[in-house]
Amino acid sequence: MTDSRIDFRQAKFLISAPDIAHLDEHLPGDVGVEIAFAGRSNAGKSSALNQLTEQKNLARTSKTPGRTQLINVFALDEHRRLVDLPGYGFAQVPLAMKKKWQQALGQYLQERDCLSGLVVLMDIRHPLKDLDMQMIEWAVACDIPVLALLTKCDKLAQSARMKTVNEVRKALADFGDGVKVEPFSSLKGTGKPKVLSILNQWCHPDWLVEALADAEQE
Repeated sequence: MTDSRIDFRQAKFLISAPDIAHLDEHLPGDVGVEIAFAGRSNAGKSSALNQLTEQKNLARTSKTPGRTQLINVFALDEHRRLVDLPGYGFAQVPLAMKKKWQQALGQYLQERDCLSGLVVLMDIRHPLKDLDMQMIEWAVACDIPVLALLTKCDKLAQSARMKTVNEVRKALADFGDGVKVEPFSSLKGTGKPKVLSILNQWCHPDWLVEALADAEQE
């Protein structure tokens, strides 16, 4: 069935590239569905991807923030992909390198037509920094749904966790239903079912469901 749930455990590494031009050399064009993961370099992006796909080494993790310098693409199936974008907000890197990464990040977000959803990962202890807000505001302006994922929620007690979640939801309420906020722990898997449900919904935009249904009937 075209609306069946996606098995994110089937994710496979596809390509790494410094920019969109290099991506297009190895991908079948700007088609299908891509869900992008973005966040500050210490937000736990790689760990979150590994937890969601139940693969320990799908995305490389590093104790040194800013090591993810490339756009990394993982295929879910022939129509759908997950994209790990370069971390932003990195401090201990040369300015020229920082600008290069920022350019690659901005170009992808502004020019990628198949982008169907954006996960903005933030450490729950330090949410909604300026660059996080810029990412969310940009996506909303482009009518792209956003999941503000508050990572490392295991670092807080339950009461403090929910207090922060509610504060972030209130801060982003003006953006409407296009922005969802969820707590998440890569270590314990907290919030994983909810996140996978949202990602699965993004993987089934109406146009793709209709196109696959038409293809089955031919």
